[in-house]
Amino acid sequence: MTEKILTVRNRAGIHARPAALIAQTANKFASEIILEKDTTTVNAKSIMGVITMAAGYNTTLTLKADGSDEKEASNAIYNLFESKFEEE
Repeated sequence: MTEKILTVRNRAGIHARPAALIAQTANKFASEIILEKDTTTVNAKSIMGVITMAAGYNTTLTLKADGSDEKEASNAIYNLFESKFEEE
């Protein structure tokens, strides 16, 4: 199990486009990938799940990846957050 703390850095927060990027990236990996915000836990491979978290600017999320490629998966999603989903 790999765990990372992520911060939403783009001003618009996680709306449809970033949610789609997260899900597309997560679906490239075999590992189970979960995003947590407070008491909400969603499958990162689900666009709708990611959108329903309603993660705004500066929200902190916990990413948990478990599987054969968990390190690569968590790094790929971490990099999306760090690049502000290439929006700014």
